[in-house]
Amino acid sequence: MFPCVWRTTIFFLIWLCNDVVSKRNHTLKPRVVLPENYVKEIRPPSRKGHPVMVEFSIYVVDVNSINVEDMDFRVDMFIRQTWVESRLQLPDDIFEEGDDHVTLPPEFFDNLWHPDPYFLNSKVTEIAELTHKFSSVTLYRNQTVRYAARMHAIIACQMEFQLYPMDIQSCPIYIESFSYSNQKVRFRWSESGVTINPELKLLQYHIGEPLRLEETNGYMIDKDGNYSRLVVYFRFERQIGHHLIQTFAPSSLVVMLSWFSFWLDLDAIPGRVTLLVTCMLTLVTMFTGLRADIPPVAYVKALDLWMAGCMMFVFAALGEFVVVKVLDKQYQMNKSKAEAVPRIIPVRLNSDKGSCGTVAAWEGGGVRCRKVDLTSPTSPPASTPAVHPAPNPPHLMGVERRQSILQVAWLDADTGQERILWREIDKLSRVIFPALFLLFVTMYWPVLLLKTKASS
Repeated sequence: MFPCVWRTTIFFLIWLCNDVVSKRNHTLKPRVVLPENYVKEIRPPSRKGHPVMVEFSIYVVDVNSINVEDMDFRVDMFIRQTWVESRLQLPDDIFEEGDDHVTLPPEFFDNLWHPDPYFLNSKVTEIAELTHKFSSVTLYRNQTVRYAARMHAIIACQMEFQLYPMDIQSCPIYIESFSYSNQKVRFRWSESGVTINPELKLLQYHIGEPLRLEETNGYMIDKDGNYSRLVVYFRFERQIGHHLIQTFAPSSLVVMLSWFSFWLDLDAIPGRVTLLVTCMLTLVTMFTGLRADIPPVAYVKALDLWMAGCMMFVFAALGEFVVVKVLDKQYQMNKSKAEAVPRIIPVRLNSDKGSCGTVAAWEGGGVRCRKVDLTSPTSPPASTPAVHPAPNPPHLMGVERRQSILQVAWLDADTGQERILWREIDKLSRVIFPALFLLFVTMYWPVLLLKTKASS
């Protein structure tokens, strides 16, 4: 019996102590006195003709991704709103000694009047939470209320890709009051404005500084009024290093590789064709892979001009091979026809029975003679030797007889050597193609840099 009594007595003492402690804590808990019927009050704490000034600030923690296909970017940030609530009655006992503010649980924010800003161009906006919402309410002695929350949002951005891959995207965030016009509530940037985490680094972009902040009024047609609006412009500058290594340098090397075909003889037809076709297919494959990085736009981008120029140079090298091959075939055809034409040279031959005029004709490898009357007026005198000009090479004579529009071979007047047209074209291509490509590069990059500087 005695153990039961002792056990009951101990439980009673423990309960009594807990009740005393709980009552003491209850008396020490800060109490904020709200005016009567404050919960039903939906008007902002503004005086007549004077709107409530709400100061806004943002601290950007991270920019997770910049999606060029959906044209948006995701940002994690801390937002802070500060305004004066003149209708609050704050007893002095809620502040600890030496403090001018007190932090209250987020539930208290639901009982207060608060502004209703929203991101005008956001796709998704939500307050971060783990076990509870990451938000807090701070009250100051001068009746100032500060609300802070951790938020992540997906912001739409109208991107332009004319200068891709040296484009600079200017993406604004519009913060506007939803319900209250600028006669009731007006937003303005605080002194801190928008701050970016100094350790923030992006893969392909550099966030330009400083950010441009604006305070404007936006007219909303559906709500028929002017509403206070804050604007912050993020400047995302694409880093060119990735594309220099992955795009510009390889494509330039492929174009240079196509020039090696000018040193290959026409007898190496498989090697020359394979080299040029492989270069063309390589550029096409690179161009197709780059299309996956950006959305299909209706205008021409700077990278399209570069890839089109590289493909044009390789295609021109392939066309040059076709031209020289046709000229070589024409040259070989004229040469074979010229060798088949007999050459007739009049000579005087002595026979056993006397002298007679004959003409010797060389046809192929044989010689055929026929007698002519040397006493005829048309024949040259016997005492005067016939003078004949030096015959041209067989294939050149054939070209002259055919009177071709395009001369495929000729004799150099200075050296007397035969010069073939297709070989001369190959020699000129070894100089002209690199010179034109160098001109293309020197025109492309300065113009692109000037336009990029002008757009920034």
